[in-house]
Amino acid sequence: MERGSGGLSRRRDDEMKHQLQGLLRSGHPTRTEEWHDPEPEAEDDPHVPSSRVTSDRFEALRLELGRYLARTPFPAHRGDLLRVLRERHAPDRLVELVTELPDDPTYHSVQDVAVAVQRT
Repeated sequence: MERGSGGLSRRRDDEMKHQLQGLLRSGHPTRTEEWHDPEPEAEDDPHVPSSRVTSDRFEALRLELGRYLARTPFPAHRGDLLRVLRERHAPDRLVELVTELPDDPTYHSVQDVAVAVQRT
């Protein structure tokens, strides 16, 4: 008796795994028909900045802030955040970024701090 609500039979599921096995092992498309693969960029194509790069930088900043502000009682002001960062020996770069924040707002989470740092 099969449990779960999957719409595929075991046989079809195994077929799909077999079809994807080459892609999963090699890390690139393994189709013989080239028209299935995306077309590579040409040398004269204009450069389009990816929002993913910005997103990756933001995620890295948020994770680094989270590493040092993990157990900080929120909501907090800039002074509270600086005190915690210094107590936990955070990198100077993080301390400088938080120092540039305005003291007036109340930050409710590491996410709020990361967004505010990115805006400055």
